[in-house]
Amino acid sequence: MAHTDDEILEAIKANGSQRAAAKALGINRRTLERRLASLARKGYSPQHDMTKTVPDGFMVKGVSSLYGADGQLRQQWVKSAQDLERQREIMRAACEAMVSELPKIAPSKPPKGKFRDDLLTAYPIGDPHIGMRAWAAECGQDWDLEIAEKVHCGAMASLVEAAPKSSQALIVNLGDAFHYDSMAPVTPRSGHLLDADGRYAKMIGVGIKIVRQCITSALEKHEFVHIINSPGNHDETGAIWLSAALAHIYADEPRVTVDTNPSVFAYYRFGKCLIGVHHGHTCKPDKLPGVMAADRAEDWGQTRYRYWWIGHIHHESKLEYPGVSVESFNTLASRDAYATAGGWRSHESMQAVILHREHGEVARSRVTAAMFRGAAW
Repeated sequence: MAHTDDEILEAIKANGSQRAAAKALGINRRTLERRLASLARKGYSPQHDMTKTVPDGFMVKGVSSLYGADGQLRQQWVKSAQDLERQREIMRAACEAMVSELPKIAPSKPPKGKFRDDLLTAYPIGDPHIGMRAWAAECGQDWDLEIAEKVHCGAMASLVEAAPKSSQALIVNLGDAFHYDSMAPVTPRSGHLLDADGRYAKMIGVGIKIVRQCITSALEKHEFVHIINSPGNHDETGAIWLSAALAHIYADEPRVTVDTNPSVFAYYRFGKCLIGVHHGHTCKPDKLPGVMAADRAEDWGQTRYRYWWIGHIHHESKLEYPGVSVESFNTLASRDAYATAGGWRSHESMQAVILHREHGEVARSRVTAAMFRGAAW
């Protein structure tokens, strides 16, 4: 049985030594020593007059001690910081527990009628930023969890309704599905403070609901649906656990498949078409053609139409390279205070891209966020 930090500290205090504490707890002394090393990161090192620990998920950044003339400790200041590695461990454990209890979706019957086997309908979703909050007085228009849910679900339903009845559908989350990646609303690597709506758990609930509704909409038109969640700079771990959760939820649904590869690069082959998916935060566009050629050499040789789809920059762009194009997509989300102050402006839209098995892209349809905002206001 695992013991809590408080039980470890209480045993040492009650038994007077590490050896006696380990015996009382019924654990190996080396195990106790490893626990104490972990506790030291939280501020417990009595031989250095450090006995004040910080909460799980944090680590001691620094300790300042004031001693009197008699050598006795008079005052002490403990500075803490987020322990990112420990927070990732906590998140992984929480996700595993969450996934194990999620109900699985029962198999469903495909819609009636004949499907187009020669077509693929792809739904690239650019940077949803679920959990972001924007204030209209500052940013031009409001954005919160309620608006995010109604706009994304409405946009997907509308695009599906207009799409051809292709047998295959591809839903691509281009990254930054979630606005932040920990209990604190900050970016994972740089620690930039973000404007957030609600608590992390609430954001997760809305995010999963949005993705599941998008999948449900696609299943009403298409025979098979494949999902790719690209890790972004705002949700490096969020994209991974989202894929794991969806793979579990749809484990019994043969019409739905989920890409659970944790790499920042994902690929999907359809006939003579090869699609690469990347958020755009770790690799510049001009390097992506070489990445695809190296990662998918066989597919590269067997395809004629090759595409990289990226997010990250929130505006539309398309660059043509020998053998492959690199295209970025809009987001449906409003701009936040940071983007507003930085002068970044872009349209808010989502598209469906139709690919032919032999001839590449043949059609597109588009909706804008403004078409669905009325339902949210």
